[in-house]
Amino acid sequence: MSQVPGGADTLVVIPTYQEAENIRAVLTRVRAAVPDAHILVVDGTSPDGTADLARSLGAELGNIDVLDAQHAAGLGGAYRAGFRLGLERGYGTIVEMDADLSHDPEAIPSLLSTLHETQAALVIGSRYVPGGSIPNWSRHRQALSRWGNRYAAFVLGISVSDATSGYRVYRAETLEQAGYDTTTTAGYGFQIELAYRVSRTGGGIAEVPIRFVDRVRGNSKMTTTIAVEALGLVTWWGIRDRSRDLYRRVRGGSSTPPETA
Repeated sequence: MSQVPGGADTLVVIPTYQEAENIRAVLTRVRAAVPDAHILVVDGTSPDGTADLARSLGAELGNIDVLDAQHAAGLGGAYRAGFRLGLERGYGTIVEMDADLSHDPEAIPSLLSTLHETQAALVIGSRYVPGGSIPNWSRHRQALSRWGNRYAAFVLGISVSDATSGYRVYRAETLEQAGYDTTTTAGYGFQIELAYRVSRTGGGIAEVPIRFVDRVRGNSKMTTTIAVEALGLVTWWGIRDRSRDLYRRVRGGSSTPPETA
């Protein structure tokens, strides 16, 4: 497969649930941004016909597959299923992004170029590095998100400004080394968990500024329960792994990637 950023070696994974109002726009714009990349829609059996629309668009735009994620556990399960298929098919670079157009598809080439021009194992599209923005959020909402990310970075000891961002690019070997398939989170904590695992394996993480906008059509899948779950897991991972690291240092061993709960 080609090694050109955005070429045939690249798979764009897009989880969907009830995104019939957005699926044509997002797939059309992704295809325009990376004409030679393959796109995989991982659909959670949407009752609004999202999967059927995506299949029709695949026939129209080319190189688009739809994976039925009926039995996948939430967002994390959808990504695990998409990553698994991508690795089985031999893609070297895997992009993940939302289907609601909060992630501008035109930013994909920038993310891919950063991955290919650096030694980074993971590139994150970040709202919280210079040049990043969230134009439609209130100051209160931005503050909560920023402090949540700062808390995660502090507790987990990772140098990432936007660990909750779902717009990112992985090298295939990074996903395998980080044990993506043994992650346990179902909600948005999946993004933090996998970034944490990449950091624990010694992989470099780069951040590229993005402009994040709220969805215009459809309903958000984010809930207070999902946010609380993520913060609770962050606290647990930090306590668990710092205790393990301390024990290994005392015993003369070495630190290893986080183990599953």
